[in-house]
Amino acid sequence: MSTLNFELSKPDHIVSLATSSMLVSVDVKVWTATKRDKQISNEVTASKFADKNSGAFTKYLFANNRQHKAIANKRQSIYKWLKASTYRWSNSQDLLPTVDLIKFKEEYDEHRREFKSLVLTFLTNYESYVLQMKANNGDIFSASDYPSAVDISNKFGIDLIVSEVPSHDFRCQVSEDIADDLKQQYQEQANDIVHGVIDEQTTRIVEVMESISHCCGDIEVEDEHGNVSVKKRAIYDNTVNKAKALVNTCKGFRPVKSGESDRLGEAVELLEKTLSGVSTELLRDSDAMRDKVKTEIDDILSKFN
Repeated sequence: MSTLNFELSKPDHIVSLATSSMLVSVDVKVWTATKRDKQISNEVTASKFADKNSGAFTKYLFANNRQHKAIANKRQSIYKWLKASTYRWSNSQDLLPTVDLIKFKEEYDEHRREFKSLVLTFLTNYESYVLQMKANNGDIFSASDYPSAVDISNKFGIDLIVSEVPSHDFRCQVSEDIADDLKQQYQEQANDIVHGVIDEQTTRIVEVMESISHCCGDIEVEDEHGNVSVKKRAIYDNTVNKAKALVNTCKGFRPVKSGESDRLGEAVELLEKTLSGVSTELLRDSDAMRDKVKTEIDDILSKFN
């Protein structure tokens, strides 16, 4: 088979992604503070007349230490924030709309400051924490399990990595059948990515509208005497602000033209009109405004049923 020169063209929406978004990843390192104890493992398996390889005992060096747990929890909250702020791209990178870049960077900087503050507090008090573990853990404590604060400082860290969405054409010296196969695979991958973004945008918009609709409704409350009264549900700044932020993102980031994308665009326009001039304070103070917003949002939601 002769070798030919083929240019593998890319779907237009990938070029759009390259100009309207970027790839980001956040790497958060946390020292696990665990240590496998072979001696205790052998003692346990021997006492149970089991094979020595049938089990292993792992020590958590800072069990019940609130500061170390706070660091681990902060890592999880950072990853949760990252997932909510971006869209799926690959196992190691996420897609960030350029329209959200400033907000994303400000929020990342705040997360970074909080993480580093937690780590600094832990390292500053490290020696006292070790002494506390010595007092708490009896014979399973071993000083050799605990490196110095200096040695473990590099086991904590947080980094933001930003890169461009690939936009160059593929130009390969390949045979015709391989070129067709690669082009098909690339097309399928591109379609999965952009439609995944639309699906996620739709899910987020629907969820925030459902939340606002719920908050604008009433709730029946029964007192200890069986008397029933109707009260307004609480409305939070975060819910309304989140809705307006999503509207801004979806308007500025539409990676593909499709029926789903058009339906989402129509919903976003209607939601923007509904929330125009609306504040949390106004919803709290005005029953008429609450009813109006709830009715209009419920109407938008009906289009997704």
